[in-house]
Amino acid sequence: MAGRPDPFMADERRDNKMLPKPPRGNYQLWVILALVAVILGVSVVSQIGEPIEIQSTRFENMVKGQDIQRIVVVKNQDMVEITLNAEALKNASYRNELEGKNRMGITAGPHYRMKIGSLDKFIEKYDQIKKNGGVDLEYETRNDFGSQLFSWGLLFFLLFGFWMLMRRMTGGGGPGGQIFNIGKSKAALFDAENRVKITFEDVAGLDEAKEEIREIVEFLKNPSKFTKLGGKIPKGALLVGPPGTGKTLLAKAVAGEAAVPFFSLSGSDFVEMFVGVGAARVRDLFKQAKEKAPCIVFIDEVDAIGRSRGRGSMPGANDERENTLNSLLVEMDGFATDSGVIILAATNRPDVLDSALMRPGRFDRQISIDKPDIVGREAIFRVHLKPIKLSKEVDTKKLAAQTPGFAGAEIANVCNEAALIAARKDKREVEMQDFHDAIDRVIGGLEKKTKIISPEEKRIVAYHEAGHAVAGWFLEHADPLVKVSIVPRGVAALGYAQYLPKEQFLYQTDQLIDEMCMTFGGRVAEDIVFNKISTGALSDLERITKMAYSIVTVYGMNKEIGNLSFYDSKQSEYNFQKPYSDATAERIDKEVKSLIDFCYQRTKMLLNEHREHLEVISKELLEKEILFQSDLERLIGKRPFANPTTYEKFTNSIPDKKEEAPKTESAPTESTESK
Repeated sequence: MAGRPDPFMADERRDNKMLPKPPRGNYQLWVILALVAVILGVSVVSQIGEPIEIQSTRFENMVKGQDIQRIVVVKNQDMVEITLNAEALKNASYRNELEGKNRMGITAGPHYRMKIGSLDKFIEKYDQIKKNGGVDLEYETRNDFGSQLFSWGLLFFLLFGFWMLMRRMTGGGGPGGQIFNIGKSKAALFDAENRVKITFEDVAGLDEAKEEIREIVEFLKNPSKFTKLGGKIPKGALLVGPPGTGKTLLAKAVAGEAAVPFFSLSGSDFVEMFVGVGAARVRDLFKQAKEKAPCIVFIDEVDAIGRSRGRGSMPGANDERENTLNSLLVEMDGFATDSGVIILAATNRPDVLDSALMRPGRFDRQISIDKPDIVGREAIFRVHLKPIKLSKEVDTKKLAAQTPGFAGAEIANVCNEAALIAARKDKREVEMQDFHDAIDRVIGGLEKKTKIISPEEKRIVAYHEAGHAVAGWFLEHADPLVKVSIVPRGVAALGYAQYLPKEQFLYQTDQLIDEMCMTFGGRVAEDIVFNKISTGALSDLERITKMAYSIVTVYGMNKEIGNLSFYDSKQSEYNFQKPYSDATAERIDKEVKSLIDFCYQRTKMLLNEHREHLEVISKELLEKEILFQSDLERLIGKRPFANPTTYEKFTNSIPDKKEEAPKTESAPTESTESK
């Protein structure tokens, strides 16, 4: 029926739209090859049938032998062309020579040619030679079209090659050639045509940060809502947080949510070896942003160009990074209040950024993105578990409780590792045990199933980890144990113990001493059981020493040194001066040594008091290799303290708001100990 569209034609058009476009042919290469073939062909054809070049002596012999039929003098080329007569062509020497040069026909001339210097001298000498007989000279002026064609073809080829080179250098020939386009910004533009599919629903565990960012998006969508009361649109927001907490992911969500153009680039994109390139790229970026306003510009890892000026630079040196930063400062401060361009930046090193970059008017807001608490981790697990086929026994709350201190990237890694482990075992669903194995893989490293350990070393590892477990179990302020393992993992660790830190921001002296005693548990257990010590307590001793020096020199918790802190939060990267005298340094070392000896003796008394518990846990470890908190309660009873642990609060459905990163005590190794 007329006027009705054909559904089959519509399907065909739809299919044609969905089909990928065929790759464009490399026509430049074919053109170059054709030009080379033409030039070579002209050169070969021009050489076929060319006269044989001779010297003046042989020319004299030809004239005296009356072998020449015609002599043509080409004036503009200083050359003489010689054509032999019929009698000379019958001579075998001439005939063999001419046929050997691939001439098309030896009867057609000219057959030879000779270069002459001065035309007058040649004519004078020829008149002397032809006294006994010879032909008259003929004179011509000619143009060599073959040479001209070859020369012009070669010139055209060079021009075409130069054009191709220039095209690549200006960005028209694909990646790699950007010399003449080097001052242009490398920012990727996301607008309505190529929108990012990530939204705020894909970002979990960052509720406060999302509210701040969502308000910035609202500024751009409906600015009159805020400006009608006299407010101004913020010029910039800085996302600050540890690696893996979701700063870049949050920026991608802004790109997906905002109905405005979104420019994305890294701080290293401004860095180049040429002077002035970084500043030029900054100016070009903001020029594009003003043309697309209202829009958002996101600079990831802004510390690559935003470091404090003058730090670490040599006197008199030209620092290109500082020039780039100066240009960025000028461009950010030069925006009008109603320009509608907002700068987002992300960094995990806010301490190194220049103070001029951090001031209000450039980055008006600093949004802190910390590691998620137990509620946030549960929400992050739910996001990353959506595409995974899960068993019914998988509990996201339990997973969140067993991963304290994990950032969003680490949780995503745990989910991916669990899926890979289940697939490796040919399972149809990912089970809870797969997640346990994945958490062990992320914390302790790859399990070394083929690592050969002697029975004596395995006993040392078991008693070492049992010492940590017993010390932490019977010390009130120590973090309780979650899991202890003597399975070799990582590069050098023969085992590890995982603890669940409490929600705590302020520590008292007795709490820090309990932490030091718990860390001493492995070394003391070796000393008590074997009357020997091993190199496995390296990381334990490192942590204990740092904590002891912090108690004495940083927190002012030592009576002998007093309420003094020698810590400078604003010190430069290279500080070679001590803020105390040599006599004070000697007293500090003495007090640190006394504190460490006290903790060692206290831990030794504790483990001697609970020696039977140490034996029970070590034997169970040697048999099962992995023990959980429930196993310790079964073996040695519950902790003799009224305050519930974080794990107990979780099992009683009392979720905490925030936890610190998990601490891991490693098993003894041959020379080192990994955390």
